[in-house]
Amino acid sequence: MENKKSAKSFFVQNAIWGVFLIEVIIFAVASHGTFTSGSNIVNILRQVSYYGIASVGMTFVILIAGIDLSIGSIITLVNMICAFMMVNMGWNMWIAILISLIVGMVIGLLNGCMVALVGMPALIATFASQTVFEGIAFLITNGRPISGFTKDNPAINLFARWTIGPIPICAILMAACFALGSFILNKSYFGRYFYAIGGNEEAAELSGIRVNHVKILIYALSGLFAALAGIVLLSRSGSAQTTVGKGLEFDVITCVVLGGVSVNGGVGHISGVVAGVLIIGSLTNGMILLNVSDYTQMVVKGLVLAVAVGIDCLSKKRATT
Repeated sequence: MENKKSAKSFFVQNAIWGVFLIEVIIFAVASHGTFTSGSNIVNILRQVSYYGIASVGMTFVILIAGIDLSIGSIITLVNMICAFMMVNMGWNMWIAILISLIVGMVIGLLNGCMVALVGMPALIATFASQTVFEGIAFLITNGRPISGFTKDNPAINLFARWTIGPIPICAILMAACFALGSFILNKSYFGRYFYAIGGNEEAAELSGIRVNHVKILIYALSGLFAALAGIVLLSRSGSAQTTVGKGLEFDVITCVVLGGVSVNGGVGHISGVVAGVLIIGSLTNGMILLNVSDYTQMVVKGLVLAVAVGIDCLSKKRATT
């Protein structure tokens, strides 16, 4: 009986990987093998790298029953600031990247302070940040793109175009971020705090956890991971666009929720998020290969998010009952 229960638990916990396998088989057959070709797999890894990196920070936020809608605007702002410093100011690439990462983390700190200290709902606080910093990104260059930085700073290609053997460095960077996120959640006391706050914030505070401090830290980490994702995207595109991050928060949230992280907080693991990232990346790539229109892709992704959240809510309701 115990073996049956353990086997059932294993299949339930890893069902998301079964969904990914089925998706791969369907697209491989529909595309006559193009989907599973080596070049396309490398392309998928490059496509998912930036929102895979951002999903680590979003996982932390959703684990405490929060949300961060500012990720897309952080990615856009980091693109514009980093490119502006390299092209218009002639700064060293690594200094520009370091300052851009700090900017992303500071925006996350502001979000955390609004949520934890002021008491604003996370949805409103991060939406306000999204609007403000998206506007600042437009003001930096009056809405015009910035290009030409790859000529004087070819090392920027390191983050998305260079490879180690057949594996893109951006995929290795994404894997490193997933490993770091898993370590924080599973091996550090901070990770236990994340789960405790998401499970029952009042009980966590009564047990001695400094809830507000942890919330500020989590939003700062979310901003940092989003900024790093912005650097990868800047490297991949080769130019800074004022709309480059628009809507990316939607893909990131979908990956995290699809990966089993509960929107109610307190439940979820990085391993599931990895599967969620691969599913959304493969879904997007497969639909492009099959010439599915952008509008249909939006419908499909919206349905995927709705189903994932619906299943989470039904599971929560069933457990409560």
